[in-house]
This record gives sequence, structure tokens and C-alpha cells, in this order.
Amino acid sequence: MTSKIRQMFKVLTGTVVLAVITACSPLKMLNAFTPQGSFDRTEGIAYGSDPRQKLDVYVPRHRVPNAPVVVFFYGGSWNSGSRSDYSFVGEALASRGIVAVLADYRLYPQVRYPLFLEDGAQAVAWTHEHIRQYAGDPQRLYLMGHSSGAYNVAMLALDPQWLAAVGLSPHDLRGWIGLAGPYDFLPIKNPQVRPVFFWPDSPPQSQPINHVSRGAPPALLIASRDDTLVNPTRNTGGLAQKLRAAGVPVQDLYYSRTGHATLVATLSRPMRGLAPVLDQVAGFVKTPPTQ
Repeated sequence: MTSKIRQMFKVLTGTVVLAVITACSPLKMLNAFTPQGSFDRTEGIAYGSDPRQKLDVYVPRHRVPNAPVVVFFYGGSWNSGSRSDYSFVGEALASRGIVAVLADYRLYPQVRYPLFLEDGAQAVAWTHEHIRQYAGDPQRLYLMGHSSGAYNVAMLALDPQWLAAVGLSPHDLRGWIGLAGPYDFLPIKNPQVRPVFFWPDSPPQSQPINHVSRGAPPALLIASRDDTLVNPTRNTGGLAQKLRAAGVPVQDLYYSRTGHATLVATLSRPMRGLAPVLDQVAGFVKTPPTQ
């Protein structure tokens, strides 16, 4: 089978799987296609006292000491989501030799902005303190998120107050990765998101784009050109432009065969043919740009 035919087969397979999952529970279907042989998973580790403050650690089955570490936060408009829905992300990262930490955090209506950022900072602090027990290197620590999860990691990486509250700094991060993130979304149009940020009195300091400064960690920003939920030009493009102007290393990438939800789904094995997101993430983590 030639490489061209093989690539066409991958794309066709991804298209068929996408057609199937749109009629079922998409994340559960992706997890059903996720092999279990590439990682060891430790589940339900508490990083705080609330039932939502738990995380799972995915360690490459063929572990090597001092592996890079990625803490991943999922999306869901800050009102839905569970780490168990994203085991395909843990598998994807572990398959590339990366220790993955998937964290839950409190959601609306239990909390509003900024309390979920406090949860994120606590999860990062737990990782920084304990990840050596899982063959990870706390000096090679990255954050990654999709959609509202990308917002969370952007705020942790760009606004020092959140990590400072747990004894850390954005300088403790080697970099961060945002997939289809909302970084500049005032005034809020999504009715589900409005109460999370106290609309119509949403604070300007809630926007990641307002916290860009020289010395911020390097960033990899990925978006879908056809994203109809989070405008990629305003959010990914706008933040990338502001980071560059501040002298922060940043790469922004845009893909055409994905949408808002399917961008993160390309990390799963059945859909990797749609866009090389995992390749880009692994390359960034293994060889980040220098500041």
C-alpha cells in the first residue's frame, strides 16, 4: 500500500467514525476505539477536598525517567465535562512518551469565575509536587486545554496571580497549548456562558488577551478555520499577534477539515488523519521554542 493510499484510508476511516459518533455519544465512542496497551493509569487522585477536585495520571507503559508532563483541561463552557470522557487524550500523549494528567474542576452553577482557575492552579501544584512518582519531570511541565479548558490554561500561563497562590509561577511552565480556545470574548454572546462570568458585568480582567506580557511561557495555539463557536481569527489569531508583539514565542496553526469539537477529537486514533494535531503537540513538548 503506497503512502498516498494509506493516507486516504486514514482520512476515510476518520470520516466513517465521525459519521458514527455524531449519532451516538461522541466522546464515549472515541474512548471505545482507544487501545489500553500504551499506558498505565492511576485514577481518582484528590488534589483538593471537593469531589470535583480529582485527576487521573497516564504514564507511558514503556516509561523512561524524567519524561515531559502535560496537564490537560477539557472544555464544556465551564458547565459540563468529566476527565473520564477524555481518556483518548491521555492515551494519545502517553503513546508519545508524555506523562499526561487529566484534571476535573468545579463547574457552574457550583462555582463561577474565577474559582475554576483556582482549581486549575491546585491541580498544577499537585502535579509539580508529585509527578516524579510517575516518572515525570516537573521541570518539563506543560499545560494544555481545549475550548474553555484552553481558556483555563491561558489564564494560568498569562496571569501570574493564579499560580502564585499555590507557590508557583508561569516561569515554572515550559509552555502551554491551546486548542480552539476563547481568549477574547467580551461582550459574551453565548447564553450558557453569560452567568459564569457575571454578564453583563463581566470583568475585563477575565480575558486572557489582557494579560499578555514579555516573559510569558511559549505557546502553541491551534484552531479550526471553520469553528463557528469560537471565532479563530479573533481568539487564536488575536492572541498570537499580541504574544508576538510582546516577544513571546508562539506558533498558531489552523486546520480546515475540523470544527470546534472535532479538533480535540483528532487526538484519538480513529480521527488522527483529519489533522496532525498530536504530531504538533508532541513536537512542541519535545522541542519547545526558546525564549
